Amino acid sequence: MAQPTFFTKPPAAALADIATLTKAQLVDPARGGHVITGLASLDEAGPMHLAFFDNLKYLEELKATRAGACLVSPRFEAQVPAHVAVLRVAQPFRAFVRIAREWHADALRPQSWFGIEGIAPSAIIDPSARLEDDVIVEPLAVIGPDVEIGSGTVIGAGAVIGPGVKIGRDCNVGARTAIQCALIGNDVLIHPGCSIGQDGYGFIFFGPEGHLKVPQTGRVLIQNNVEVGAGTTIDRGSLRDTVIGEGTKIDNQVQIGHNVTIGRNCLLAAQIGLAGSLTIGDNVALGAKVGINNHLKIGDGAQVTAMSGVKDDIPPNGRWGGLFAKPTKQWFKEIIAVERLVRDSKADPKDEGRE
Repeated sequence: MAQPTFFTKPPAAALADIATLTKAQLVDPARGGHVITGLASLDEAGPMHLAFFDNLKYLEELKATRAGACLVSPRFEAQVPAHVAVLRVAQPFRAFVRIAREWHADALRPQSWFGIEGIAPSAIIDPSARLEDDVIVEPLAVIGPDVEIGSGTVIGAGAVIGPGVKIGRDCNVGARTAIQCALIGNDVLIHPGCSIGQDGYGFIFFGPEGHLKVPQTGRVLIQNNVEVGAGTTIDRGSLRDTVIGEGTKIDNQVQIGHNVTIGRNCLLAAQIGLAGSLTIGDNVALGAKVGINNHLKIGDGAQVTAMSGVKDDIPPNGRWGGLFAKPTKQWFKEIIAVERLVRDSKADPKDEGRE
């Protein structure tokens, strides 16, 4: 069976043109006419491929590569094999991404899975919903009463948009996503299988009547240019709104509890769990599987390492990690101290034979 490709094949381009596009210097101008037909990693590239190198971890792959050309910084230029044309540039990966965005623009934003324009016959749209021109609604999607959707937006197959939801222009709502009680800005990308606007985990626990459910009457507000990864859940607020700030990028399978406020241009990696009523500032970066307790404040520019548990406020620009999280310098010192204690105890002959 032939291996399928799912994106548009890039155009063939001469190295001289690629150098201009990436703002790189072709070290050997005589190779300017060599034609490149695609992008590839060092280990999979052939003579017609462009690759990049910027990490010594992959030095052996660079030495063995069959790539036709490689974007590389001046620091590592001498490591490139003689048969590979060198494109010298200060930031190789950034230059590689620049040409990838040019050649594979169709991969930057999900396209209609069915290649349709307009509204699929099997979609269900309430008569009171208002859709601007150039909205695509794919098969089996359901759009409820009083929904508003801006032009250029794609509603994926099987998605359900609840009553009164507002979605801006040039958005993409992935297949099987459910949205309710939400106002969504422009250029928002929501990947498949998300749940947005369901009620939060609000109870009075262990009362005489059992666990008493607290009504969740807030909304979810998602500002412009936000990306939400597949399988992510964002609870609506209980009293105040849950807010996702402009430009924030959320990875797959993230849980965002009710009343959480996330600032602008934040980065949230996979499987993060955010308890309710958190306030996260602008430009915050959270590593994979970070868990943060409720009612905390994470300052602007803070960073938390992967798999950390946070139970205290973090100041602006703080670098924290560990379980429970603390400033990384303190955390590393404690790890070193514990390792030293273990090492010293093993060296003590009195400890021989003990478990």
